[in-house]
Amino acid sequence: MAFHAYLLRCNDGSYYVGHTDDLETRMAQHQTGATGGYTAPRRPVTLVWSETFPTRVEAFAAERRIKGWSRAKKEALIAGDWDRLRMLARSRKT
Repeated sequence: MAFHAYLLRCNDGSYYVGHTDDLETRMAQHQTGATGGYTAPRRPVTLVWSETFPTRVEAFAAERRIKGWSRAKKEALIAGDWDRLRMLARSRKT
């Protein structure tokens, strides 16, 4: 079974990070508001990034890591701008 970490852009421009073992079903839940919580009043949402992991532990770890990132770092991830992502990671350490 595969697991996914994912990043959504909400209608208000904010980002939501989660993980799941069924990305298609989870997206449908977010779109209908069935999940409640953060995304329900911020619909519609758009899937802007996801990655597949072999275990739930790894997907959850990615979720937790990304949740702690700045908006700029999340946007670099979405754009696939690995140089900017590395630069932003280094600038956090100084």
